Amino acid sequence: MNTLRIMLGSLLLSLVLALPAMAADTVDINTADAATLAAVLDGVGDAKAQAIVAYREENGPFQSVDQLAEVKGIGLKTLEKNRDRIAPIGADAPAAAPAAAKSQ
Repeated sequence: MNTLRIMLGSLLLSLVLALPAMAADTVDINTADAATLAAVLDGVGDAKAQAIVAYREENGPFQSVDQLAEVKGIGLKTLEKNRDRIAPIGADAPAAAPAAAKSQ
């Protein structure tokens, strides 16, 4: 009985300690301002965060997380380091409206 209690206590402690790691901040790269991007993304300072916002303003919203690598100063290494910090694209966006029928 004592062994079971120790095992359950250890399991509970492990879960409690793992929660902060699982609750890491994420950021929506289509809506976040430069300050938020710089604060949440690892290896992204003010200049790179501004570049992300400028890219988004010039090209429209990101269609995928991988598109972030097209921003000057954001390489594949930075992208991979931050993939788990970036909210899925379109997660909170409403479903796309059906395309209008082409006029004949």
